[in-house]
Amino acid sequence: MEKFKYNLLLHLIILMWGMTGILGKVIELTAVPLVWYRVFIAAVALMVFMWVLKRPFKTNSSKDLIHFCLVGVLVGLHWVTFYHSIHLSTASLGILCLSTTTIHVAWLEPIIMKRPFSWLEMVFSLTVIMGIYFVAQDFDHNERIALFYGLASALFAASFAVFNAKFVTHTKPSVITLYEMIAAFIFTSILLAFNVQGGFRVELFALSTEDVLWLLFLGVLCTSFAFLATIEVVKHLGAFSVSLSINLEPVYTIVLAALILKEHKHLNTDFYIGATVIVLVVLLNGFIKSKYFKQLYSRFRLK
Repeated sequence: MEKFKYNLLLHLIILMWGMTGILGKVIELTAVPLVWYRVFIAAVALMVFMWVLKRPFKTNSSKDLIHFCLVGVLVGLHWVTFYHSIHLSTASLGILCLSTTTIHVAWLEPIIMKRPFSWLEMVFSLTVIMGIYFVAQDFDHNERIALFYGLASALFAASFAVFNAKFVTHTKPSVITLYEMIAAFIFTSILLAFNVQGGFRVELFALSTEDVLWLLFLGVLCTSFAFLATIEVVKHLGAFSVSLSINLEPVYTIVLAALILKEHKHLNTDFYIGATVIVLVVLLNGFIKSKYFKQLYSRFRLK
């Protein structure tokens, strides 16, 4: 029952993350300013949340603080490259690239978490890539740069997911998330200070009411709540299972993009083939790692 609860929470988070790609198109800001606002709002929301619930802000050591901040830079890089990919192409393409996250987790987790390498996880990861091929095989020349940024975003996502799985074994998720958001804010502030994507111009602060509301939704729910809850979910389900389930995000995003942004061109036969492959891999992974399968496997092995 507990695993079901965390799986349900995970898919609510994935649905919200599916919205982030849509918001990257809806909010009238380029990648760096958008991430700058997102992590600032997220950090403030987390501070308020922790203060109200009287959660501690202190880290175990200065070494841990440095580690959290370094991973926070990876978080910032992940979102900057992700939104830049979306701005160069479509929300569908940007989010599809994130499905390659599982491949990186499959080789990063044994190194960072010191666990045995799993060929089964690698096979699952490669199967997911086959699904992505069917979903998004018609890339044109203009989308190749967007593809590069999207794939880079996936590598950054895998890196901070695995590091967070290690951090959560000795530090509260709220503390980890807070300092990572602060570090991501400082990182994007430095980018803006160097005049990246317009820098600190007046236009950066001239937001419409609609953009402000979407930024609050993005920063508070899609970031603070989702990021914090994900770290907790990783602790119970494992980094690979979470990352593999997150491969449903492209399915959610492309459907939402078709409804909201009218990106119907991706919803062809190949899309449904690829989406089916991804869903089946996620379900198979969940079944194989379930207690029922382990008990069943033990019975057959004993026979």
